[in-house]
Amino acid sequence: MNSGILRIVGWVVALLVGAFYGAAGTVAQAYRLGPVPLGLILATVGSAALLIALRVLTGDRINALAGGFGISAATYLFSQVGPGGSAIVSAPTPGTEWIPVVLTIVGPALMVFVAFWPDFSHLKQQPAVGTGANAAPATTAR
Repeated sequence: MNSGILRIVGWVVALLVGAFYGAAGTVAQAYRLGPVPLGLILATVGSAALLIALRVLTGDRINALAGGFGISAATYLFSQVGPGGSAIVSAPTPGTEWIPVVLTIVGPALMVFVAFWPDFSHLKQQPAVGTGANAAPATTAR
């Protein structure tokens, strides 16, 4: 197969997996364990782990962008009220309005952060001073 076709297939898979994570995070974001927004924390950690894995394992920024776009699109889609007036995700209570707002911001922010993080793999490790073939012999002070 052509490597260009494989890259496009990889982008589509990243988009679909990101949409799955976005849908799961959107549905679970309202779960709280006492005052701790456990659903939001798990959705954020899971989304971050997915995007980091897409970037690191493939070495392609576009995979991270596709996964992040899938997360953001699913979050937007599942947050809307349907044509019949029903919603998949219930409206937040007066004390928890900030949770869906944070989730809406977290997906695109993680996408940008992970996709545009600099690639340090091309940097050559410099040998420590005094090591290597051209190192001067050590002298002792008297």
